[in-house]
Amino acid sequence: MTSDCQPAPQVYRIAELNAAQIRLLDREKTAVFLPGGILEEHGPYLPCFTDGYLNEWLTCRLANAVASRPGWTAVIFPTIPLGTGGANEIGEKYSFPGTYTVRTSTLRAVFMDLATELGEQGFRWIFVMHLHGAPNHNRVLDQACAYFNDMYMGKMVNLSGLEDLFPLDDGLLTIEDQQAAGLDPHAGTGETSWILAVQPGLVNPAYKNAISQRGESWVDLMRIAKDPDWPGYFSSPANANASYGAAFMKKLADMYITVVNKVLDGEDLDSIPRYAEIMEGSAPNLEIDHSALEEEARRQRKQDEWLKKRGLRA
Repeated sequence: MTSDCQPAPQVYRIAELNAAQIRLLDREKTAVFLPGGILEEHGPYLPCFTDGYLNEWLTCRLANAVASRPGWTAVIFPTIPLGTGGANEIGEKYSFPGTYTVRTSTLRAVFMDLATELGEQGFRWIFVMHLHGAPNHNRVLDQACAYFNDMYMGKMVNLSGLEDLFPLDDGLLTIEDQQAAGLDPHAGTGETSWILAVQPGLVNPAYKNAISQRGESWVDLMRIAKDPDWPGYFSSPANANASYGAAFMKKLADMYITVVNKVLDGEDLDSIPRYAEIMEGSAPNLEIDHSALEEEARRQRKQDEWLKKRGLRA
């Protein structure tokens, strides 16, 4: 976890607990957090584990908020560095330095397996903190959560999959900065600002001189990302600032804390739009998702053919 957030006394790291300590956890008043972090290129200025650092920062604050509820305990799993849908897929660049993804089916299986383990052990409250904007990624995390909810009669929630959390018109940036940013889904003004607030030492100072990769629409971004010399980001990293990043991250944490408390208080979130469903209304995103799944199928065939030649079970 990032050093500026110290876990409260009732927040435990599962990796540090032994079997006897885990058995003693009150399943009715223990919230389990599964932080994730796709290893994904973020251009020449940000670390490829940017999502992971943001998720760890958020998870610590969410766990502390749970621990502040009378009688409640929070348990944090080690960060799972797996995800699907790197931003390089927007330009159909399926191999890109810094991106190390798994197939959507693999991601779903990992979280369904963890859901099964936790469900079989009687845990009832699970929160996936996996801030990443790829629709396919969020779709399978939502499915793993739905599996747990159906099979174990508890609540598992993919927090970042509840709605679109990435617009810059949130009242925290000036109109001028919003206009300069354009559509900003990856490693631009927004994300550079966020990581400046969370892990400033990992940001290449050259971001201040970054050339803008501005687009107004997903069609624009697809065109930009297909350029052979695309640097791996969109928008205007040069306009990033840590003050905006800190304000945005606090706002995001406060929003997630509200959602977590609602879940623990028994509120039904089924009526909240899912991010993956919202993005199904975007024809360019559907095209990106479809092409990515075709590439996944190619990789699956390649692996299956090797297994077959070796006489191994797929």
